[in-house]
Order: sequence, then structure tokens, then C-alpha cells
Amino acid sequence: MTTPPPTALAPAPGPPPTEAESAREALTAVRAEVAKAVVGQDGVVTGLVVALLCGGHVLLEGVPGVAKTLLVRALSAALDLRTTRVQFTPDLMPGDVTGSLVYDARTAQFSFREGPVFTNLLLADEVNRTPPKTQASLLEAMEERQVTVDGTPRPLPSPFLVAATQNPVEHEGTYPLPEAQLDRFLLKLALPLPGREDEVEVLRRHASGFDPRDLRAAGVRPVAGARELATAAAAVSAVAVAPEVLGYVVDVCRATRAAPSLQLGASPRGATALLAAARAWAWLSGRDYATPDDVKAFTRPVLRHRVALRAEAELDGTSVDAVLDGVLASVPVPR
Repeated sequence: MTTPPPTALAPAPGPPPTEAESAREALTAVRAEVAKAVVGQDGVVTGLVVALLCGGHVLLEGVPGVAKTLLVRALSAALDLRTTRVQFTPDLMPGDVTGSLVYDARTAQFSFREGPVFTNLLLADEVNRTPPKTQASLLEAMEERQVTVDGTPRPLPSPFLVAATQNPVEHEGTYPLPEAQLDRFLLKLALPLPGREDEVEVLRRHASGFDPRDLRAAGVRPVAGARELATAAAAVSAVAVAPEVLGYVVDVCRATRAAPSLQLGASPRGATALLAAARAWAWLSGRDYATPDDVKAFTRPVLRHRVALRAEAELDGTSVDAVLDGVLASVPVPR
């Protein structure tokens, strides 16, 4: 009787991924799905995912033709969430955004008709083209997650994200957002013009039949939803922050208030926003603790719209980002 040959032992299966790890994988997949439609804006896509994790809002700024609207549409296609788009125009009224009371002749009563703000992802396209009264209608929705009509507060769905776009170079017929409303945005993300290789890739895709109006044909599919976002947000809230990192966030924000080129520095709300974004980025990077590098990574997008240059600095051609880089260089980094 012959002895059978020894069989190779199969590797022991590892532990199944936790819900938080599965949520992280899903949100990483979101970035990959958006990349099927948008080329060369990986940092902006990451910023949008971070905003979703923090429950914040995003202001996208870029010249026409850099895929601001396409980027948000691709993000909504990669998420199993309700999405609404509003084209902001000079004749748009607040009720067109928040909803209004409508008289029903059959019942002789007024009933509330929800506006497009009752959604999970609101694309506010060219938000600076509508008058301040309509812009202000978003303030309560963005901060309180509710809309009050005729004295009755009505809660918005969860999650809720406003992704607003604006053009930085064309000012005719626009209404610049006031500081109070800018401060409601967690991040201001600048979309740069693509590099040569990225632009060649854009043309290659269009030559191959890519249609930006048909994202399904481009292969963009929903890979995450409200459940994954809720799980991820809970995991982000558990990210540890050492006292030294908390002090670093405060020191960076206080340094903006003392910067000679700035007439307005970051407020305590800016510090809390910077902390939230740093924790979300740490979690997306696979860590359960935040570092000073996480704070540095989001200093520009979190603070660039919360500070204001002095007139003489603007005349000298100084940019807000350059001032923020100088602030980071001047603040000691904790070990």
C-alpha cells in the first residue's frame, strides 16, 4: 500500500473585512468610477469624498470647460443617492430652490411642495449668477439641514451635500458670495487646467466615442450609498487626534490672523473644519489617527475661502494659496 502524496495546505483565510473597511473600499471605488468620466482631477474628487464623510459642502471654482459640472454628475452616478441639479440664474427665486406653499382648490388648503433642495446631492450650478436673496435661501439648508417655510421647519434628507460651481474670471452679471455664505462651505476646490498628457487623454476618449451626457455608456456605476457613507462617517468620528495635532490646527489658524498680507484670518469654525477634513483624510488613507501632514494636506482647500487678502497684497499679485503656504512654513510642526 502506497502512501498518498502530501497535499499542499491551503492558506488560512484571513478575517472578513469589517463594515468600516468595506465602506473605505467602496469610497475608494467611487474615486475610480469618477475617473472613468473625468481626467486629471483626482485631488478634487478626493475633496468631494472627504466632504461627504464630514457632512460638509463644496465650492468648485474653475474656468469654463474644466469639467466642474461633469465632475459632480459623475460623482452622483457613482453614488446610490438622490441627486438634483439647479441652474442658478438671475431670475431664480428662493421658493424655486427651497419649495413653497401651493393652494389646492380641491381641498381649499395650502400644501407644501418640496423644492430641489430636498435631495442628497444638490448641484448648484453657477451659484454666483443668482441674486443674494436666492443665495441666502441655501444658508439654513447648508448649516441647519432644514428648510423653514411659513414658520414650519422641514428636515432635509441625510446625507445632504451642496456642490456649488462658479467661474473665477467672468464677473459680468454675477453676485459674489458674501463671507457668511462662503464660510458655510467646508472646502473650496480649485480645478486647474489639465496638463498636456491629461488633455491628450481627454481628446483620446472623445475620439473613441465618449459622450459626457451618457455616463452609463462610459461605465460609471453606483458603488456606494447612504449605508456606506453612514458607516464611514462613524469611523471618521473615531479617528484619534493627539493634543499636539489639535494645537497645530489652532496654531495654523491663529497664524492666518497675524499674517501681514491678510485682512481677515480663519475663524474657530475654520479650525473645526480643518480638523474634520484632516480626520476624514486620515481615515481614507487607512489610519485611525490624524497627523500634521493630514492637516497640511487640507489647509488650502479648507481655509482659502475663509481668509481675505489686503488690497495692497492683491495689487502685488499675491495669491491666497501662497500666503497659506507661507503660514504653514512659519508654524512649527509637532513631532
